[in-house]
Amino acid sequence: MASNDEETVLYSDAGEGQSKNFSKDKRWASLNPTVKARIVKEGQERAIRNKKKREPAANKKRRMLMHYKKAMIENKKMSRVTRPLAPNSDQRMKLKDIVIGETYNGTVISLTDFGAYVDVGTECDGLLHVSQITRSEFVEHPRQFFSPGDIVDVRVTRVNPGLKKMQLTMLPEHILEEEDEEEEDFEERISLEELAIDDELWGEIKRVTSFGAYVELGAIEQGWLHFMDHPEFEYGSKPRDFMKVGDRIRCWVSNVEIDMQRIKITANRPNNLPGPKREIQRLFDEEY
Repeated sequence: MASNDEETVLYSDAGEGQSKNFSKDKRWASLNPTVKARIVKEGQERAIRNKKKREPAANKKRRMLMHYKKAMIENKKMSRVTRPLAPNSDQRMKLKDIVIGETYNGTVISLTDFGAYVDVGTECDGLLHVSQITRSEFVEHPRQFFSPGDIVDVRVTRVNPGLKKMQLTMLPEHILEEEDEEEEDFEERISLEELAIDDELWGEIKRVTSFGAYVELGAIEQGWLHFMDHPEFEYGSKPRDFMKVGDRIRCWVSNVEIDMQRIKITANRPNNLPGPKREIQRLFDEEY
């Protein structure tokens, strides 16, 4: 029989936590190592995501900026082109020895919004302007045709040894000669003040873009023809499907902006102009 000083313990939870921990440890130990690794990895990723959520906006902006700068530096390193000759090589030609009109083989060094810089083995890189690449289509950016490191054949058009500048072209000689003749006939061209709305003109398509074409009209400025103002336009078609460089086209003046030096034209006959059918009907009515 128990004494009064002794207390009888009917239930105790002192070892409950230990038993739970033991069961967890036993279950964790029984898991496959691959499953363990996946669980640990998911937990680490979840912890990183939660930390980023609690990150202040200023710190997040700074971290993203550093990541962007690092990516830009890597891209710049990857885009560097190995030149055929060292920049300070004695084998490079002087600009004064360059022959105007001569064709040279060069390497595209870099691309800009207005053209490409090409190393032709001279003391400075030559500029190939976007307008000197092709006339078959509108060049929005030289990356449409080149990448740094490409080998191209270019012809020298201008050289300035004093300013260390050289201009290049890839256009055929006959196109440049035609453009020079057009510049010489500038005084004989139609001024914008002489043009009126609905004037009928004939022109030649010179350049085709993603939205229309530039048409040579014999005026001091080329006319702009939107692709939806062409009679062969159909929904879903592209301007190059029905507009070709060199095509002769009949057009009418739709707008003249003298301040902006712009001429807008349409290839669809304006509805307010008298047509042949209307004139024939009028003659028929007068006879009877």
